[in-house]
Amino acid sequence: MTRLSVNVNKIATLRNARGGDLPDVLKVALDCEKFGAEGITVHPRPDERHIRRADVFELRPELHTEFNIEGNPTPEFIELVLEVKPHQVTLVPDAPAQLTSNVGWDTKANQGFLSDVLDRFNRAGIRTSVFVNADAEMVKYAAKAGADRVELYTGPYAANYEKGPEGAVAPFVDAAKTARTCGIGLNAGHDLNLINLAYFHQSIPWLDEVSIGHALICDALYLGLKGAIEEYKKCLL
Repeated sequence: MTRLSVNVNKIATLRNARGGDLPDVLKVALDCEKFGAEGITVHPRPDERHIRRADVFELRPELHTEFNIEGNPTPEFIELVLEVKPHQVTLVPDAPAQLTSNVGWDTKANQGFLSDVLDRFNRAGIRTSVFVNADAEMVKYAAKAGADRVELYTGPYAANYEKGPEGAVAPFVDAAKTARTCGIGLNAGHDLNLINLAYFHQSIPWLDEVSIGHALICDALYLGLKGAIEEYKKCLL
């Protein structure tokens, strides 16, 4: 089964635009679980422009499904994750001012650094995932660094999907096969939506998890949160 983890960053962005607690990030996360999501993802950034540190601490004891925290492993981020101890941590190489995560790690060039960070999380009993491009070499070096999983950056797949689904997904299938050969798990995320998700899943049915936020919340404006989650889960059957 491929799990759907809902990224609730956009809910926090909407709340922060006005101040106060509307919408309530915790309530939305719990509703996502109630409506069928198998996980909740947050990506706290240093400027707290969406998810705040306080949100992370509030969510952890209340969630009933898997909690995934993603972000750049700065000392502050590492400290937060080790204190909160989510089920999974996803390492993403984004700069503090970066609008969104749009590139994977060069796991070969950063193998020493990643090995040290991954070892700290693994020793704490936290499952680790490394955000990578659809590149077999990057997957191999993530495995060598000690990652439990890789998360494939699917932005290029989404961008090329309408030009030809088969060609768009081909490098992701190759990277996914490499992950399976290396004996590590496989996640995917970024720009997956109701148009392209089903084909991606059909092409790589052994996916462990997809993390989706922006598109799902946009669809929820029309379908409602429950309806949107139900439609995304249909794509993973």
